[in-house]
Amino acid sequence: MIRNWIRRLTGTDVVMGVIGSVFIVAIVWGTTATLLAGKYSGDQWQDLLIFGLAQGSIYALIALGYTLVYGILRMINFAHSEVFMSGPFTALFVAKALAASGFLDQNPVIALLIVALVSMLVSMVVALLVERIAYRPLRHAPRLVPLITAIGASFFLQYTFRGLYGSGLERYPDVSALSGEWVLGGVGILKTQAVVIVAAVLLMGGLYAFTMLTKTGKAMRAVSEDRDAAALMGIDVDQIIVTTFALGGALAGAAGVLYALIFGQVQFFMGFIPGIKAFTSAVLGGIGNVPGAMVGGLFLGVFESLGPSLILDGLGIPAPNQLKDAIAYVLLVFILIFRPSGILGERLATKKA
Repeated sequence: MIRNWIRRLTGTDVVMGVIGSVFIVAIVWGTTATLLAGKYSGDQWQDLLIFGLAQGSIYALIALGYTLVYGILRMINFAHSEVFMSGPFTALFVAKALAASGFLDQNPVIALLIVALVSMLVSMVVALLVERIAYRPLRHAPRLVPLITAIGASFFLQYTFRGLYGSGLERYPDVSALSGEWVLGGVGILKTQAVVIVAAVLLMGGLYAFTMLTKTGKAMRAVSEDRDAAALMGIDVDQIIVTTFALGGALAGAAGVLYALIFGQVQFFMGFIPGIKAFTSAVLGGIGNVPGAMVGGLFLGVFESLGPSLILDGLGIPAPNQLKDAIAYVLLVFILIFRPSGILGERLATKKA
């Protein structure tokens, strides 16, 4: 058996094995060195972990849009990052009006719900317009054509919103009710981070329940499994595709408001970096797999938050936090090399595999 395995080894397998081994050794070495040095306290690790969960929750919500569309259409919707940007950028003006009138401070829950609903509605409309104008006419075209169209739609939306709202950074109004922190079980957590985590978990749980328990959700899973067979069984495939884009857009709009609560600002280019990281999350969890996108987003957020301090600092790399974005891209490359199916992997029918 070992002899047969050795015979099947190629030069590429050996090189990839060496690279993977070096990567693992670097992680273990850096982590051990950091922990032995005792540079960071338990409270600091706790803060990094909570921030990573909040950040990962946002990545997960955006990643769901990528994975839903891929599951149905087998295409990567690179315009999704601009769908994410469009909602909170538009809702900013509603938030400013509510803050100026004093309604935001007097009724913060209702005000935030209004802002979130506006953001979700705008992102949903943008997603539906992209599907109707850019993707539907190309539904039966070779896969490369919709991919190029998605990149073009991304640039178009980006600079359209730059023309509408300007190119500068815009600050979201502060919510006085969310200043400070809560202490839960002896653990201090910023109120904004707690709201982001809870809201994201509720949205992700709602989506999972929708896809698993409702008639439309079952139809979505049927179309994802075999579009032609689903159509023969009487499922309106076009309507299911529209529903998929609407869901993905609404989740992206909600993620945009949560992003604004954490980072406090928006701009026309704000979707690019989170979009890439959300795509990494979707691939990490297994693109096309809804729970996988959730797990991938949370894992990437935590890894990106802890990684620089836990691994890079121990390796003696100066200013490791400046490399946190690089961690996501390196992780994406290694996923594509060593486990392209992701953590949970996509459940593929034989025909599609």
